[in-house]
Amino acid sequence: MELFYLTRNQMSELLNGVAEPHLKSPLTILQCAWAKTHPAEKMKGNMLGAVISTSLPPIFEKMIKMSHRDPGFSLNEIIALGNQIEYSHYSITSVQNWVKRDFKDLIQSPAHGKKYSLDQAALIFMIDDLKATLDFESIRKLLAIVFLNPQAEEEANLNGIRPLQIYTAYTSIFEELDQNNDQVLDLSGHESGKRNQDHILENLIKQKADEYAAGLEQVSDREREAISNLIFIAMLSVQTSYFQSMAKRFFNATLFLQNMS
Repeated sequence: MELFYLTRNQMSELLNGVAEPHLKSPLTILQCAWAKTHPAEKMKGNMLGAVISTSLPPIFEKMIKMSHRDPGFSLNEIIALGNQIEYSHYSITSVQNWVKRDFKDLIQSPAHGKKYSLDQAALIFMIDDLKATLDFESIRKLLAIVFLNPQAEEEANLNGIRPLQIYTAYTSIFEELDQNNDQVLDLSGHESGKRNQDHILENLIKQKADEYAAGLEQVSDREREAISNLIFIAMLSVQTSYFQSMAKRFFNATLFLQNMS
């Protein structure tokens, strides 16, 4: 059966749909995400057969049946959601270590009884993205600059900037720059015969990150630059995750095919 994965931007839409009653419902968001990858079936009117042949994970089944907007998710539900993001893999052991030890000060205790808030879920997804390019100590330092407010006694917060807001920002910018959905950022402006044109990618991503940060209110210039840099690093990390996943697939295929007659 076909597996049902979401892009990171679609996952951010799903979290926002749970958070905001006036936005699209989780069911509508999942329908749109599925239809985007099945245009031929939609045109032919064969959507029922295609949906039946799609493996719908239990966490999605739960969300499409939701009659109310839940304020958060259990850790197991966050992991289940994370494993439906393309080119991602979450294990219960790793994420438990993050919340209990590695990123305890950032993620903090469950905000709603035994359930974590949507911002805490977004923070976990962000950490998973960033670990494609940074070590844990670097991730802690980077996220602390943006989200930890020394004056706040409760949930990590910097002048109203929320983790889900930043997760939505960099995933939407990535999707904007990947119009053909081939998981590689689209670039133009390369000059034939010239080497070392990596600055084109750097300038494009930084421009988009700066534009987003410039639109934020009630943040200092220092905080605005930190937010821009976080978005920049996160986007490169998402790109890196794709290449890492592809390399692992080829490596595993090589091992699997060894000594096969």
